[in-house]
Order: sequence, then C-alpha cells, then structure tokens
Amino acid sequence: MPDYLGQRYREGCHNATQLWRELRELGCKCGKTTVRAWVRNLRGPWQALKAKTRKAHFTGSAKQTVWLILKDAPEAQAYFQQVYQRCPDVAQTGTVVREFFRMVRERDWRAWPAWQQSAKTTPLARFASHLAKDIHAVLAALRLPWSNGPVEGQVHRLKLIKRQMYGRAKFDLLRWRVLHAP
Repeated sequence: MPDYLGQRYREGCHNATQLWRELRELGCKCGKTTVRAWVRNLRGPWQALKAKTRKAHFTGSAKQTVWLILKDAPEAQAYFQQVYQRCPDVAQTGTVVREFFRMVRERDWRAWPAWQQSAKTTPLARFASHLAKDIHAVLAALRLPWSNGPVEGQVHRLKLIKRQMYGRAKFDLLRWRVLHAP
C-alpha cells in the first residue's frame, strides 16, 4: 500500500479520496481516514500542524490566531513558530500587543513610553498615535484604580430589561421591574 500511494502521490494525485478509491479497486480494505492521514503526512509539517490544531478546536483563522496570540496559549506554540517563521512582522506585532495587554492589566503606566515607541514600527502605529492624542486620559486609566465597569453593568441590565419588554407594557411596569429586580 505505501509503495503504491507514494508512486501515485509523486505522479501528482494528492486527493486522498481518489487514492482511497483506487486502493479499494485493488482490493485493499484500509479506511478512508487512514489514507487521509498518510497523505496529510506527505504534504509536510505545515499541513500536519494544521490537522493537529484542528483537533484541538483550532482552525487557524486570522481571528483565532489573534486570540491565541493575545492569550499566549502554550498549546499553540508549534503553530506560532510556523506563523512567525513565515511572517516575522506578526511576531513583532504579537509581542507589542501582548505588552499592551500586560500594561493595561497590571496598570503599569511607567511602561507607556516604551510601548508607544515599539508600537510605531508595527501595524499598531495608528492605534498608538490615536491613544497619544488623549495621553492624559490614557495615563489616568493606567494609574488610577477606578473603573466604570459597575455603571456599564447597570446600563447593560437596563437595556436587557427594556429589550425583553419591548412593545408589551408601559413605563410603569418597566420602572417596577428595574427597581424591584432580584
């Protein structure tokens, strides 16, 4: 089986289903999944890596890659090595983004000037320049312990109640539900 598959693969047939059909005609009783795995390994480490990450519920889309970079997920380090090797700019941008997240989480306002300088050489330059326009608000957000999170939570709760009651009752019932909610 491997000799025949290797020969057909070198001839240009890279379709695992087609190869499986040919093997079935020759009397081989192997499964389609076995042939797919064999062809995947022939395609090289990039395809095998994509298959492994897909099993871990990761398809490799741009959005998921960005999220994994932000999380700095250890299970995706092999994938990152491949991505960074193919596009070094992604590695540099990922480092700058992770530093920004760390700076905001830890409220490290002293790291702001260094981060701003490093962001100028990445695709985040425009984002950094817009933040620099309101530098006092940015530094206040990084320095001060206060948050508007509780207020935003109450606004969200009010909007949710309003959405649930849309078209069903007047202001009196809405007021009652907002003030007497559990």
